[in-house]
Amino acid sequence: MAQFSLQAPFQPTGDQPQAIAQLTSYLQGGDNFQTLLGATGTGKTLTVAAVIEKVGKPTLVLAHNKTLAAQLCNELREFFPNNAVEYFISYYDYYQPEAYIPVSDTYIEKTASINDEIDMLRHSATRSLFERQDVIVVASISCIYGLGIPSEYLKAAINFQVGKEINQRQLLRDLATIQYTRNDIELTRGKFRVKGDVLEIGPAYEDRIIRVEFFGDEIDAIRYIDPVTGNILQSLNSLNVYPARHFVTPEEQLEGACVAIEEELEERLEELEKDGKLLEAQRLEQRSRYDLELLQEVGFCNGVENYSRHLTGRLPGEPPECLIDYFPKDWLLVIDESHVTVPQIRGMYNGDQARKKVLIEHGFRLPSAADNRPLKAEEFWQKVNQCICVSATPGDWEIERSEGRVVEQIIRPTGVVDPEIFVRPTA
Repeated sequence: MAQFSLQAPFQPTGDQPQAIAQLTSYLQGGDNFQTLLGATGTGKTLTVAAVIEKVGKPTLVLAHNKTLAAQLCNELREFFPNNAVEYFISYYDYYQPEAYIPVSDTYIEKTASINDEIDMLRHSATRSLFERQDVIVVASISCIYGLGIPSEYLKAAINFQVGKEINQRQLLRDLATIQYTRNDIELTRGKFRVKGDVLEIGPAYEDRIIRVEFFGDEIDAIRYIDPVTGNILQSLNSLNVYPARHFVTPEEQLEGACVAIEEELEERLEELEKDGKLLEAQRLEQRSRYDLELLQEVGFCNGVENYSRHLTGRLPGEPPECLIDYFPKDWLLVIDESHVTVPQIRGMYNGDQARKKVLIEHGFRLPSAADNRPLKAEEFWQKVNQCICVSATPGDWEIERSEGRVVEQIIRPTGVVDPEIFVRPTA
């Protein structure tokens, strides 16, 4: 059981105490679905925070947009200053997905601008899930998209321990394998540099620098360094350095993936030529072979996510692993504004597939690109252990799934009621 320490400047009042007690009772009794029906201004966030503390499970809080997720994350960080409260949303400042419009024969290439700070927060979230139990991740609906393979991500982490002997040449190769690049001038996230017997790493998941000092091949000291002043912030006996990207593919697995992509390409070309779609076949062959060459030479290409089924070894139609798969088996889901968020879960898959279908039909992508997708609603709910839906106006679906476990929170902590409404004729 995770140890959460709730620190609120006020005690639960109004309807909060009974709501906390009822929800905690349901969860500890093994009920897997319940709804908190709370009026606006009744302090639902504090109620949920108190339930998380009492239940003691790693928690995913799902919000329907980035702004609401940021607001919830800040509130929960104030309530749990000594626990890991993480923020996980889409890291794009701007995103134009790849698309094709057959009517005007217009191909729109994928363009995106990645926010480096949000990418760091995403890595921080997955790192906390591996290293701690007292974790709350506040996420947007983007968390149901594929996020590599958790087991491979963890396996690829490099362990440093004072007194441990490491071949430095092999260590540098290992860092390059997990997507860190060498830069002896400017040390930023995802970079490392070597000066004599000192190795410095800019980890993907925080803005502090890791300094590893060697005596020969033996690790002499491990320290966190301030990136601006160079001052020592903390000395450690051991730590793990996690990959700079969530998508980590071992070399032997990459070779197998390239073979599988080649086989699928040959099959698809045969289909297109048989149907007389020669332009589509030429287009697909040119694009796919270029991507294959890049994958074989550098292990990466633009749009590499479209080959994720082969790179992760999934079967056709098998759901991708996402943020939820980084959680332990016994975890808690809290869906904020569930009347808006639950329909989003249902709609993400259909919208994605409609766009991919056109790309596949016109030879821009292989059929396996359709498996680079968000979870279907039924796949999402299969992964959920226990859930609290939070809303002032829960939908019929949430009420039905709760099977009578609907906890009302109507009276505000302040005791102030809504103003009385008067309806008067205009005449």
